[in-house]
Amino acid sequence: MTTLDQLQRVFCDNFMTYYHSHVAHVNIVGRNFTSDHRLLKGIYEARQEQIDVLAEIVRTLDGMMIDHLQAVIVDSGVEDEPVRGTADELLAHVEIMLQDLVVQYEILSEVSSEEDLEHIENYAQEQIMAINRQLWMLRSTLETLQ
Repeated sequence: MTTLDQLQRVFCDNFMTYYHSHVAHVNIVGRNFTSDHRLLKGIYEARQEQIDVLAEIVRTLDGMMIDHLQAVIVDSGVEDEPVRGTADELLAHVEIMLQDLVVQYEILSEVSSEEDLEHIENYAQEQIMAINRQLWMLRSTLETLQ
């Protein structure tokens, strides 16, 4: 696998995570609506911002941005499933997607390191750190007192 191949995979997974977290943001209800809505907004906005960044990195490697949504869905490791459920189920769904995205960024970090693409490796590490922060917030929100 090349860095370009993994960037394409990360792009697709990031796009799907953006979309699912945005749907969860809009559809969430419950007693903690305001805080859950705000938390999900931060997550989907961060993922939305990375769509352009990832596409531009792909172009710097002479790759082309995926040009139709079906390819994004097919090339993503994320299953295209309905985003429904209680507030906790929606938050847990987004948590799983972010965990999977961290794995893909870790792979990107490894392959870019092997190809001496330090700037892409650094980018991947920054994203891992940012996503882990969001995961911490999700886990803290979902945690119940014992």
